[in-house]
Amino acid sequence: MSNINNDQLALKSSRTMPQKTMPKVALIGRPNVGKSTLFNRLIRSNRAITHDMPGVTRDRMEGTVKRSGKVFTLIDTGGITLDSHSAVTEGPAGIRGFEAEILRQSKEAMEEADLLCFVVDGRDGLTPFDDHLANYLRKAGKPILLIVNKVDGEEKAELLMSDFHILGFQMLPCSAEHGFNLRALDEEILSFLHFPEAEFEAYQEKIQNKENENNSELETNSYDPDIAIEVQSEEPSEEEQVAEELQKTLRLALLGRPNAGKSSLVNALSKTERMIVSDIAGTTRDSVDISTNIKGKDYVFVDTAGIRRRSKITDTVERYSVNSSLKSSSKAHVTLLVIDGTDGLTQQDKRLLELLDERKTPFIVLVNKYDLVSKDKQKIFAKDYKEALVYCQHVPLLFVSAKTGFNLAKIVPLATEIRKEYYTRIGTGKLNKVAQEALLTHQPPTVKGRRSKFFYMTQAEIAPPTFVFFVSDAERIPDSYAKFLEKNLRNNLGIKHAPIRLKFRSSHGQAAKDRKEKKQQS
Repeated sequence: MSNINNDQLALKSSRTMPQKTMPKVALIGRPNVGKSTLFNRLIRSNRAITHDMPGVTRDRMEGTVKRSGKVFTLIDTGGITLDSHSAVTEGPAGIRGFEAEILRQSKEAMEEADLLCFVVDGRDGLTPFDDHLANYLRKAGKPILLIVNKVDGEEKAELLMSDFHILGFQMLPCSAEHGFNLRALDEEILSFLHFPEAEFEAYQEKIQNKENENNSELETNSYDPDIAIEVQSEEPSEEEQVAEELQKTLRLALLGRPNAGKSSLVNALSKTERMIVSDIAGTTRDSVDISTNIKGKDYVFVDTAGIRRRSKITDTVERYSVNSSLKSSSKAHVTLLVIDGTDGLTQQDKRLLELLDERKTPFIVLVNKYDLVSKDKQKIFAKDYKEALVYCQHVPLLFVSAKTGFNLAKIVPLATEIRKEYYTRIGTGKLNKVAQEALLTHQPPTVKGRRSKFFYMTQAEIAPPTFVFFVSDAERIPDSYAKFLEKNLRNNLGIKHAPIRLKFRSSHGQAAKDRKEKKQQS
């Protein structure tokens, strides 16, 4: 019998389904009805920030749902507040001032979607905002499923759903928070969606063929009853793992202080109005993935919330946003640290620089709003930034403008090169040749009357490339000499911008052996 079930094969094979064939489902509703909680439940990941405070979600967010071999895209949207004339009206404090932008984002999601899931709060009953939004959704001409959320059990369903029958939509009760009726919701959503028959049959056939191959392999291996053979999949080599990693869609996370222009840069790079842009600091709260295609290649930009000093963070939503931003940076292939050029390099910018450098994160520094710097001051401006970043000289520095597009074309090629460098593996022979040349150029200094002796070096890891020097006494290697070696390695190994790690390990056995041989010779 095969130890791989159909669901596992389906999930694995579904990744190969073309993106353009995926149906899309949009979650639409007024603020604080639980759309983001439902979004997290359906995609089975805590992507969207959820909070009791209304208006947390502003930008729309996409995730992938995989059920029974079928795959669709789920879109979370901000809360919509409409009056009886389908015009935006003032919403709760969390979205005040953003109502029109949230409606624009939601409208785009509705246009893309094959199914609209209209989410309401069963405990609140039918409100005027729900009624006005229902009228607005009818005009879209799309299938609508009414989801009555916050129904915590079957015994409460009829009572809490009674107000909503007047809307005339097909409806289903559930509780995103407690998980009630979510399996039925999965089935109901799938029943609305259309999956191309020919492609789906080929997809199912691929799954069946894969299962047959596994069954055949197991039968072959267990042919001789006297020999027990454990069937194991071979671990891919490091070269294969690196090749697979470099084939993945490049993820670029934008990190920085509030109002540095991260969302504007995402819009400019993706050539869309995907993110809400405002002069109000802290507009972006969730970390939002934006897929785009540049010159025939797919990329994902991750817009994140602005990171302020810890002492200035006063509410839990912002704390969640900051944590999400840092987490997104750690999961991206390359981080784009965005700095507001009009403010100069602030203490918070320096803290973020130190954090990324300490974590050995591959990153690029983007000084935005360069168009606001007068031409006669640009040289002094650039010199000041280069001097401020002298302690991490390997990090590329680009002066850009989201408004004019200045230097934006350089970002993706540079990030691609940095990711490639991050997975570099150098042979031991070449390493020791480079190390020998460095030692001949500049010997290690004498510390406390003695000079540490270098024996050999090797590369221990990739991502980041980690080089280990075996020496007679690691404590006698000063930081200044370590920096010299790092610079020399970068110049000779072609690792210009990716972070690298140097380690010095005392090899007392080798040192004792050398002393013994020297004594015998004398």
